[in-house]
Amino acid sequence: MASPHTIVFDLDGTLVDTAPDLITALNHVLDREGLPPVPMASARNMIGAGARKLIERGLEAEGRSVTPADMDRMTADFIAYYADHIAVESRPFEGLEAALDHFSAQGHRLAVCTNKLEWLSKRLLDKLDLSRRFAAICGADTFGVQKPDPTIFRETVARAGGAVKSSIMVGDAGTDVGVARRAGVPVIGVSFGYTDVPIAELKPDRLIHHMRDLPAAASSLMTG
Repeated sequence: MASPHTIVFDLDGTLVDTAPDLITALNHVLDREGLPPVPMASARNMIGAGARKLIERGLEAEGRSVTPADMDRMTADFIAYYADHIAVESRPFEGLEAALDHFSAQGHRLAVCTNKLEWLSKRLLDKLDLSRRFAAICGADTFGVQKPDPTIFRETVARAGGAVKSSIMVGDAGTDVGVARRAGVPVIGVSFGYTDVPIAELKPDRLIHHMRDLPAAASSLMTG
């Protein structure tokens, strides 16, 4: 059996399919500005860089821009609405909990490293009864930096009680591959998440198409 590792997960599009509730919150904000909704299918790939960037991308889709003060107001409106509707339709990806069970049984540590705000991340995972599975849940505001800055990865691993040299990143987008490369750790890409650049093109060390394949992919990196 491989020595204990820290498996670090992205949240949106990796652990949980959060797109329905995020896009509903985005469209709530756009509606209040008198703008048409963004279709769910096209909006999925706008997710992943935080609330502010999601709103910016939603506005860009309509050829609009706003002042910094208006963006601050819209972001606050988004967060307030999203916090109250955070797990209406959001669900863990199929096979996730079995994969987490496998890692826990093998003695590995689990952590979350996301560009979502920490308190929103914890609220979502609490609602889905997943928080208890993770030794650390760290967001964009936890250490004052976001992925792909490697500081957020290193500090997340430290908070989980692990060592960077024995850790693996799991994510769906360029920020996840980027943070892993900068931290000097291997990365597993998931093909079912949210990204404007297909994850395969970013050349993660392993690529999976379903959570059932995660344990084997992680094991191959631990022993390779």
